[in-house]
Amino acid sequence: MIKKILIANRGEIALRVLRACKKLGIKTVAVHSTVDRQLPHVKMADESVCIGAPDPKKSYLNIPSIISAAELTNADAIHPGYGFLSESAEFAEIVESNKFIFIGPSSTVLKKMGDKIKAKNAMKGFGVPCIPGYDGILPADTTTVIKKAGEIGFPIMLKAIHGGGGRGMMIVHKPEDLGKAMNITKAEAENAFGNGDLYFEKYFDKPRHIEIQVLADNHGNAIHLGERDCSLQRRNQKVIEETTAVNIPREEIHKIGEICTQACVKLGYTGAGTFEFLYQDGSFSFIEMNTRIQVEHPVSELLTGVDLIAEQILIASNEKLRVKQDEIEFKGHSIECRINAEDPETFMPSPGQINLFHAPGGPGVRIDSHVYSGYNVPPNYDSLIAKIITHAETRNGAIKKMLFALNETVVEGIKTNISLHKKLLTSDFFMNGEFTINTLNEYINKN
Repeated sequence: MIKKILIANRGEIALRVLRACKKLGIKTVAVHSTVDRQLPHVKMADESVCIGAPDPKKSYLNIPSIISAAELTNADAIHPGYGFLSESAEFAEIVESNKFIFIGPSSTVLKKMGDKIKAKNAMKGFGVPCIPGYDGILPADTTTVIKKAGEIGFPIMLKAIHGGGGRGMMIVHKPEDLGKAMNITKAEAENAFGNGDLYFEKYFDKPRHIEIQVLADNHGNAIHLGERDCSLQRRNQKVIEETTAVNIPREEIHKIGEICTQACVKLGYTGAGTFEFLYQDGSFSFIEMNTRIQVEHPVSELLTGVDLIAEQILIASNEKLRVKQDEIEFKGHSIECRINAEDPETFMPSPGQINLFHAPGGPGVRIDSHVYSGYNVPPNYDSLIAKIITHAETRNGAIKKMLFALNETVVEGIKTNISLHKKLLTSDFFMNGEFTINTLNEYINKN
């Protein structure tokens, strides 16, 4: 069993990992930037090490500093959380070569799944339904690209092969727009990811974003924990997630879940992971696989009672999955709202001091957050300051609990998107479950 884990992250996910470690009796090491000295997980960890300046490149993306901290504290394993280095095959390989346990899939699997073309081709081979598109790096010659796009049909979605987080993507509606769109997307990808290689997929006009949560161990066992509907997105960034998905038959979810678990076994995947799909006209089409824990994992935990972070750690300790597929029970409905430090109308980040913070409570209400009264939200990182998650027997019950929780939440000193969440939860499209990945952007543009 792993005895000491270095948490290579910050904020609410670092605190979440620390709590799972405490539950399992595992000692913890918190690494932090100079601006994050006062974060709760840093104070609660058994040991802490400052690894650099607030700039992520000098701290949370600084691989030598993280490895040095692990060596200094005699850690057994490193948990990357989400974001930062969580899906870096290079980081995982360095962790492995230095004889630490990387809590996630192997660097070999990360290399395959980090390249979207390789990942898509692998999934095709495993029987996972995929979106039609160009199965390779787009050539500079737009004539060839236009011809292939014409076979599939416009519009298409240009994507960066090494992209993520909603960046390096652009819709192209007409052949004559392709050349300019490729140049813009390539430049954005090079700036954001250091690689401008592109590919394209068929663009769906009214899809939902459905993802399947999986767990797989080192002994050939894999299970799925159902789906999450993450369709309410602003500029490809998720805002509200829920499970179970409205108006999708449970037999369809179980069928695609079984396909995903079989793919995990064939791939040699271990740990927690998420298969992301577009769902339209009764069909699933694979987008990508997130080879880490997701921000929205709590809704799956509340629905199934499975502690995903603890399972990650146990799998990394070479233990077998503690639960079988037929033992998973999906009870009720769960919703998550991401609370960001941002203007609810302009969406500009709102860093600064939180003068007063009061978290909601009550049965069926969970909050994952690292902030407190007096906490200063730095401008250097993602604007997420809290996740409010509710669980009830019905979807309507979960919505009502969320509205109560949002009304009870107090954040003074900075702006947040709480008011936007209240509007969305009471909108006709959300109440009726009639929304796609385009709905939120359309709503914002109208209002």
